[in-house]
Amino acid sequence: MAGNTAGPGVTTWYLFRYAEAARVLADRAFLRRSPVTGLAAPVPEGYGTLRRVVENWLVFLDPPQHTRLRARVNPPLAPASVAGLRPAVRAIAEELAGPLAARPGADLVRGFTAPFPLLVVARLLGVAAELWPWFRERALALQEAGGTRGDRSAAGLARADRAAGELERYFTAELAARRSAGGEPRDLLGALARAGQEDPSLTEAALASTCVHLLTAGHETTTGLLGKAVLALLARPGTAAELRAEPGLMPGAVDEFLRFDPPVQMVTRWAWRDTELGGRRIRRGDRLVAVLGSAHRDPARFPDPDVLDIRRAPGRHCAFGLGVHYCAGAALARLEAETGLGVLLERLPLLRPDARPLVEVSYAPDWVFHGPSHLVLRPRGTHAA
Repeated sequence: MAGNTAGPGVTTWYLFRYAEAARVLADRAFLRRSPVTGLAAPVPEGYGTLRRVVENWLVFLDPPQHTRLRARVNPPLAPASVAGLRPAVRAIAEELAGPLAARPGADLVRGFTAPFPLLVVARLLGVAAELWPWFRERALALQEAGGTRGDRSAAGLARADRAAGELERYFTAELAARRSAGGEPRDLLGALARAGQEDPSLTEAALASTCVHLLTAGHETTTGLLGKAVLALLARPGTAAELRAEPGLMPGAVDEFLRFDPPVQMVTRWAWRDTELGGRRIRRGDRLVAVLGSAHRDPARFPDPDVLDIRRAPGRHCAFGLGVHYCAGAALARLEAETGLGVLLERLPLLRPDARPLVEVSYAPDWVFHGPSHLVLRPRGTHAA
């Protein structure tokens, strides 16, 4: 655990061990919003649309607002509800994997890991699946605004502000259409539209922002998880062979991929009261950053933490968070990862243990959302065009 000064009167503490990270994520003494500024997301002044949209994201809300909105989002994302999506999710994965299998050298991110979760979430929300490239472009623009982007700039923030406005207008119109249609909700957008009618505290801005959050944040994390899992399997052909031979190992394998190299590397909380943590004095208003990539390699919690072991006994990793902010879409993310990896192992010849493909990979300069932005597998003896 280490601390530094992050501005006048603000100390930031970085938590590297599992025990401290898990406590901060689960304890209600540590919330998403600062008790001093009332803000959660580091959006500078001058980008009003972006700030409004991001500050209303479920992940940045604290009780009681978080509790009211979460109650409306939870039922369609509960494990029992998500299980009914399995055939549709597999059909999406197989449709995307077919062209990749026929075209060695295609970008796996562009062709599979990015569109796959977007298409699944679009189906859940009830929006036009064919708009996924439009959604992806705006999701990436929002990502540029992150306070942990190494290339964050005024131009990037302006693009993010425009993207936030375009997505907000899109979902506001979709919510209005669901209200006009009446009847029983047929999708998550319909459920949110009804929620706004039944609970006036759920404002139009909050509901539209929730839709933006579900579409963008969930897709980027699953894209990173799938890409990094593929890279891990390429480096361990024996593990890939195990999963192909025993598909029943896949649920545990997904949890191990999440522990071994999570797509979200750090999570921030703010202290709302003075307390002690890891032998250090934490004061109200201090910022705490749980470094999940380190906490998941803590030998005090996970034996042989640097070994990827898909048969590892289940452990309570923090990749989906803990406590009231445990990821609402965890069951959906698990289904996407299990299905997506299973289909890729079945359909892509270059993932077979004897293929040994040439790998081209690059990453966006982001300290938090970590995963390949470009991943190409080529048969040996071929070259890039």
